[in-house]
Amino acid sequence: MKRTKTIITLSLIVIAFSAALFYLWQKNKENPIKYSTEQATDQTIVVKTVATGSIVPKEEILIKPNISGVVEEVYIEAGEYVKSGDLIAKIRVIPNVSSLASAQNSIASNQTALQTARINLETQQANYDRQKALFEKGVISANDFEAINNTYLQTKQSVEQARINLNSAKQNYDIIKTGTTSGLGNIAQTQVRATVSGMVLDVPVEAGNQVIEANNFNEGTSIASLADVKKMIFEGKVDESEVGKIKEGLPLEITVGAIQNKKFDAVLDYIAPKGVEENGAIQFEIKGSIKKIDSTFIRAGLSANASIILEKAENAMAIREALVQYDSETKKPFVEIETGDQQFERRDVELGISDGIFVEVKNGITKKDKIKVWNQIQGIPSYAQN
Repeated sequence: MKRTKTIITLSLIVIAFSAALFYLWQKNKENPIKYSTEQATDQTIVVKTVATGSIVPKEEILIKPNISGVVEEVYIEAGEYVKSGDLIAKIRVIPNVSSLASAQNSIASNQTALQTARINLETQQANYDRQKALFEKGVISANDFEAINNTYLQTKQSVEQARINLNSAKQNYDIIKTGTTSGLGNIAQTQVRATVSGMVLDVPVEAGNQVIEANNFNEGTSIASLADVKKMIFEGKVDESEVGKIKEGLPLEITVGAIQNKKFDAVLDYIAPKGVEENGAIQFEIKGSIKKIDSTFIRAGLSANASIILEKAENAMAIREALVQYDSETKKPFVEIETGDQQFERRDVELGISDGIFVEVKNGITKKDKIKVWNQIQGIPSYAQN
């Protein structure tokens, strides 16, 4: 029995020893890792940040009436082009009872003032005639007659001023009642005309809507909004973490979601000095003027993205950033250059800008150098690994 156990134990030891030898033999039989290499290429590297926003007109003009009333007729529609002075709408005035009564009282008051001035003038005329006759006979002096003459002239001026005030009161009454008066001609306040040339973006009123004029207490009712659609700008917002990287004058690349496969060049014109909190983050408004639209029609309000070009290097010698290693102590970048078959040496490099994939190499290697792909697994380059 003991002999049998001994034989079994020895057999297990032999089997285990044989398995270990076979494993070591298989391990030595595997091929060693063979590193692949890459070479530097010419790349255009762009460092940018993206802002979201929309396309809006550079100047949008709101047309408002200069008198309150009801829209009698609208002569334009959104999308039409109009010229400065074109008729846009007509307003029918609905008189305000209080204002109308005040204007009537003003007319009555000025009529009374005119009658009083005329009576005073008749009195001064009679006095002037008497004193003139006496002066011609040498009864009164020249100084006395001059004083009487001045009083007479002042009275005539008072009558004329009273007549002007009465006419003004009558015109004001007509404007309150009808919106216009004699003498206004083409500038009648009931006619709303375009103040600039451009496209009609919006007509927020219809015939029958009540409108009010702009004054110190309100902004007034907009009849239409006009803009030159060839002068558009990008309006967007950037996060506070990015605003420190940008400055006025940087180039922009505008992409509009509704216009496929087309980019528009622009220049950053404005960065808000004050941020606004939105969804827990501080956002800063930016504006950029689009340089050239050509024949492309961009509708106002379209969503757009702006790539703000922070840095750009064209035709720069570059390598994939994954090929760069960093010294554990000095933190200086370096690559490994092939000097023979699977033989490499360290080469310090001076790096430039990076877009996260490619990095510019300013000094340290040439385009002929073969750079070791050091971060690969079993011969598979890092860029091919999932």
